[in-house]
Amino acid sequence: MHLAAREYKIAGLDCANEVSALKRVLDPLTKSEDALQFDLIQGKLTVMSTVEDEAIERAVRSTGMTAIRWSNKEDEPATGFWQRHGNSLIAGLSGSACASGAIYHGAAEGWRSILEPVSTGPIPYPPVTAALYLAAIVSGAYFFAPRAWFALRAMRPDMNLLVLVAALGALALGEWFEAAVVCFLFAVSLRLEQWSVGRARSAITALMDLTPPVASVRNARGEYDEKSVDQVNVADIVRVRPGDRMPVDGVMTSGRTTVNQAPLTGESIPVEKTNGDEVFAGTINLDGAIEFQCTKPASDSSLARIVRMVEDAQSRRTEAEQWVERFARVYTPTMMAIGVAIAILPPIIIGWTFRESVYAALVMLLIACPCALVISTPVTIVAGLAAAARRGVLIKGGAYLEAPARLKCMAFDKTGTLTRGMPSVQSVVPLDNHSDDDVLSVAAAIESSSTHPLAQAITACANERGIDYQPAESHRALEGMGAEGVVNDKTFWLGSHRLVHEKTPCNEAAEACAAEFEAAGQTVVMLGNDDHVCGLLSVADATRDETSDVLTDVRSAGIDWCVMLTGDNEGTAQALAKITGVDEYQAGLLPEDKLNAIADLRARYGPIGMVGDGINDTPAMAAADVAIAMGAAGSDAAVETADIALMGDDLSAVPWLLRHSRRVLRIIKQNVAIALGLKIAVFVLALSGYATLWMAIAGDMGASLIVIFNGLRALQR
Repeated sequence: MHLAAREYKIAGLDCANEVSALKRVLDPLTKSEDALQFDLIQGKLTVMSTVEDEAIERAVRSTGMTAIRWSNKEDEPATGFWQRHGNSLIAGLSGSACASGAIYHGAAEGWRSILEPVSTGPIPYPPVTAALYLAAIVSGAYFFAPRAWFALRAMRPDMNLLVLVAALGALALGEWFEAAVVCFLFAVSLRLEQWSVGRARSAITALMDLTPPVASVRNARGEYDEKSVDQVNVADIVRVRPGDRMPVDGVMTSGRTTVNQAPLTGESIPVEKTNGDEVFAGTINLDGAIEFQCTKPASDSSLARIVRMVEDAQSRRTEAEQWVERFARVYTPTMMAIGVAIAILPPIIIGWTFRESVYAALVMLLIACPCALVISTPVTIVAGLAAAARRGVLIKGGAYLEAPARLKCMAFDKTGTLTRGMPSVQSVVPLDNHSDDDVLSVAAAIESSSTHPLAQAITACANERGIDYQPAESHRALEGMGAEGVVNDKTFWLGSHRLVHEKTPCNEAAEACAAEFEAAGQTVVMLGNDDHVCGLLSVADATRDETSDVLTDVRSAGIDWCVMLTGDNEGTAQALAKITGVDEYQAGLLPEDKLNAIADLRARYGPIGMVGDGINDTPAMAAADVAIAMGAAGSDAAVETADIALMGDDLSAVPWLLRHSRRVLRIIKQNVAIALGLKIAVFVLALSGYATLWMAIAGDMGASLIVIFNGLRALQR
């Protein structure tokens, strides 16, 4: 039975520790781990279960957090001043009280007395100093003490409990200054953690700000009404003025303009648009006023899909995240046991005083928290997903962000991927004293009324060169071979090589030229009249200008072998392989043949990626380790099958993706090494008797800060 998903905003969900606490109380209710999905960055819980809202909310409250039901982003509960700034105020109050207490203490008792070693015993504090230190401790512990109590009741130690135990232990030892510093630094750490999560969250929500809230829609009287984008229906005519953003996806019906598609696709150069061209929500109309017909509701626009998929992607955990979670599950209890051992054994074995051993154990408890380790991966992954979305690369999960870094082979479909997917004139060869313009003008005149792809390629070429022509008179289609018509009172025909032999003798120059084009895999179109052959045009699916450079760049990004898979004939495939420089090509492939080719290439070269755009590519894409779809022009089936979609139809995004993936994986490894390295350093200092409580909490906070800022580097393009 399919269960509808319910979403809750969780106030206080800022750390993976909170996720673990929520799982402990919710898993018994839902009876399944699969029923819960946590979005740490958005502070969201998704429940797929029949458990009532009240039971969910009550269970969440038992952890010290609050669950509020909400159905979409627009209904997200508003947060008040205290929710937004409470931690900052508390941390500021704790820091002020701590600093004031230390200053008063130093002035009254001497500055060295503040940091006297614990071996000298409890320090007598002046009443004002004691009151200020106590205020620093209470205010610093205001937010985390309740959570520590919930962790203690559940017998699941977390950072909140570890810090509280350390602070109380320091108080018991008479180290009030240390206790105050620990509580203050942890309050700052919580605030910085909230800030880092908010920074990653803003990178995602900024995508939604690309669409305007209203659209100018034409009514039945031909006038324009301002409507919410959610009220724009499919087939409505929408007007967009210069400088405004497109509110929904559509197809242009009136006007001519250039559009900045960089916010959606990452293209740096504006794209010209005219009647029949697609426009996308969030892109910017630069020049003239235009009208277009809405083709998708706002909730299903290309931009909305990107945001939705990026948000969904966060719930698909990477291998690194799963490893860190498994490690943390064992790590914290182990460190608790080590802390207890340090408190008990040194007085027996090496002659430490009980006070010294307990103090060292408290240091160990503080450094034991895996927060820096746990937060290092999700912050990096979300930053990497957001940076890719801004580049026009839609990655459907954190696992797919990591996977390209491990690829060794890349397979490319030909049509629509390495090529533009539409025929264009490659060469014009005039014969018998005719010029290029003569040949093109007559050919375009004959083909001007045809919708055949070859005809459209010829007329497009004439238009691009600025050649004037008038539609041919007495136009007649020659089925299967071409067409003929009267141009300037003379009859011309245009068609295949076979048509030439039926109409007029073909001279040696025309035959040689045709043979050369056909050997290169191009389609030959001949123009002639009753007297002679006037010229030839070669038409082929044009290779993308950037294809050769992209393949070179793909290899420099770490791919060992580039392969072209195509259903075209051997000659066409061979000619394109020479132009593009692929390492290998396979021609004449049916969809199932491409599927088998992927398996064979993986066996030979290792993990393989597949880049395609058509329905016939989907079996091979599904079989590849990483499937990449040319999203802008690709079929819906290819985009849905793909792990990654290039929304700008920009092949140069492939090497960018490979480098981005390697960079994100490198940052994750750096973060894990930093988090563990700092803990080991403080651990060694604690065993040597040199570490202090404030040093331990500063080390943990420092590790968290370093991995957060390092992870946010993935936002950079």
